[in-house]
Amino acid sequence: MPEAQATARTEEQSPAIATPEVVRTAHERFGDPKNFINRELSWLEFDRRVLEEAQDPRQPLIERVKFLTIVSSNLDEFFEIRVAGIKQQIESETSEIGPDGLSPTETFDRIQKTVRELVATQYALWKNELLPELAKNGIYVREIAELPAKRAAWAHRYFQQEVFPMLTPLAVDASHPFPHLLNRSHNLLVRAKTRRRGEPLHAIVQVPRVVPRLILMPRGTGANEPWEYIYLASLIKQHIAELFPGLILDGAHAFRVTRNSDLYIDEEEAENLLRTIEQELRRSRRGNAVRLEVEADCPKDFLELLLRFFNLSQADAYKLDGPLSMTHLAPLVANDALAKLKDRPFQPARDPALPLHVDFFEVLRHQDVLLHHPYDSFDQIVEWIEAAARDPQVLAIKITLYRTSGDSPIVEALIDAANAGKQVTAIVELRARFDEASNIQWARRLEEAGAHVIYGVVGLKTHCKALLIVRRDADQLRRYVHLGTGNYHSRTARIYTDFSLLTSEPQLSEEVATVFNTLTGLAGYPGLKKLMVAPFDMHSRLIALIERERDNAQAGKPARIVAKLNALVDQEIIEKLYEASCTDVSIDLIVRGICCLRPKIPDLSENIRVISIVGRFLEHSRIFHFENGGQPKVFLSSADWMPRNFYRRIELAFPVENPMLRDQIINEVLPSFLNDRVKARELQPDGSYRRLKPEGSEPSAQAQWHFREVSRERVKKMTGSKKKLRADKLIPITVASDKSAAPAESGTDQQPTSTPSAKTTKQS
Repeated sequence: MPEAQATARTEEQSPAIATPEVVRTAHERFGDPKNFINRELSWLEFDRRVLEEAQDPRQPLIERVKFLTIVSSNLDEFFEIRVAGIKQQIESETSEIGPDGLSPTETFDRIQKTVRELVATQYALWKNELLPELAKNGIYVREIAELPAKRAAWAHRYFQQEVFPMLTPLAVDASHPFPHLLNRSHNLLVRAKTRRRGEPLHAIVQVPRVVPRLILMPRGTGANEPWEYIYLASLIKQHIAELFPGLILDGAHAFRVTRNSDLYIDEEEAENLLRTIEQELRRSRRGNAVRLEVEADCPKDFLELLLRFFNLSQADAYKLDGPLSMTHLAPLVANDALAKLKDRPFQPARDPALPLHVDFFEVLRHQDVLLHHPYDSFDQIVEWIEAAARDPQVLAIKITLYRTSGDSPIVEALIDAANAGKQVTAIVELRARFDEASNIQWARRLEEAGAHVIYGVVGLKTHCKALLIVRRDADQLRRYVHLGTGNYHSRTARIYTDFSLLTSEPQLSEEVATVFNTLTGLAGYPGLKKLMVAPFDMHSRLIALIERERDNAQAGKPARIVAKLNALVDQEIIEKLYEASCTDVSIDLIVRGICCLRPKIPDLSENIRVISIVGRFLEHSRIFHFENGGQPKVFLSSADWMPRNFYRRIELAFPVENPMLRDQIINEVLPSFLNDRVKARELQPDGSYRRLKPEGSEPSAQAQWHFREVSRERVKKMTGSKKKLRADKLIPITVASDKSAAPAESGTDQQPTSTPSAKTTKQS
């Protein structure tokens, strides 16, 4: 695709153009390194907030264990991607300095200190608090050596029958080089001697991935029978001598290696992108080691040997007093029989505008629909795509696929549509991190069905979430559109909070069609009025919107910014927010993860407040609200405010223009987040976070819980309405031709001490 053409001036752009001197002066004032938080350390602060959820005794016990596993999973990704990149910078002796002024070496040193503190807290929590609490509830994670005779006998039989046949000892000596172990693989280093007492022998035993890392032992049928688990690695270690008959074992210690997992692809040199990514995936599983985790009792000589094998230093080694990864506790978290120790089950509601068996196209011809997932069921989106695949009046379907589930009903519907002769175009992002293999599989199946599959745009990731359906209605050919902040992934849609806008508004749907044509064709980007599109104009138009709030504040007009994001990193955006704050623009930022802005600093950011909400559901939606002098603008987006989103990805920000939907976001959704006093933490100027508490006698407001309870009430009302209809034998429900569907609200985490009042859930 050629370079973007110059975009047409939009109404958001500032009328005045800043001179280089003005820009330089502003940067000198706001761009001081002390005004920025290090990106990597901010990431780790997010993990600290997740760990706080595991520490919270108000959480159901198994949910606390779940958050403990999430911390480990997050740290795995952090080392695989971020630490790996920093180590490469150090090795290449690059002098690249971030906005915060830290060099790669300084950043690495601070990472090590912070991670060690986090991990020590994590394992102390597991050993000293969660394990005893589990035991009080009849759940035990047993040490093999402490099992009574009958249990030990069962464990030995399990080892011989289910584990031993899969084990392969790999000798390490002059003729057998150290094996290249896979990323995140769990292994044991064994040292043995012959009876003649020669040189010590070494071998590696890989822990099989196909066996659960946490094994549930048989239990009786009684209601009070305990749940007993044992670690697979401990079981292997206990009986490892059976793999080395005739040798005298001199130690066996478990270890786990983390490798660089980023993909390195020169697309211009890659003749076949799909095949290249397949090859790179295989290579990434064997990338350079970046972290070594060992048991707490691993002797010094064993550790030094492993460090030499992996070309790592002592700074890269972590000794763990417990499982080598808390992710190994997944079988315990997934045990449905422990429901009483988990969050109350939540069933998403249907939006009232989209009852069962409704004609989606008929509804969208008369009104826009806004869904708030997971409180509004994502099944409604799946149903619509499936209906479009069957509908003989639907002629074409276009969609972007960044992440989708392994058994995706959406992709199955697209395959059905292609098989039915409809024109199906799928822009499949093969480089969606950790979902590359799944996307390759779907791309091939779609191609086999006759769909047009586009593997993104050279040099850019296609991260936007867009669906375009072209249908021949009775009066005309019409476009129908779905735009989302989240992925077309029916599983994560149950645990991620996101928004979906469904519309047939002519200008917006025409602009979506233009975006698809830009991505699949040869034309340059023409500039659009409603949609902001990265990497073309999103950054500049957001800057213009922030500057407009600055100018309005200086002119005495209403000026306010509220933005909900996953991450805030972009230096120029942060400097513009500082500038707006200095003109008394009130700025509220809801940033779940990384935030490099320092709030509440006098004469810099005293009008900026930053909170982060970590709860049962992962806050994933992006919302941008600009007061605009009393004529508010609201955008939903797939993009965070990061350089990668602005310059290295295809992203969309789309307006919510229906007054009722827009007002609901401004007056109900955003205030619910801003008034949260249970799951919200406020960012402090030093980069730390302080958990918020109820103010005075006000009840404890909690956004996710509030949304969930509203959703439950809607389900009750809809269920009651259906019963009444059946009793009265009335005709089916019809959809009003009103252009103002109310968006779904729903809720989340455990119930606070009292129900949120209207005052605490709505902005005063």
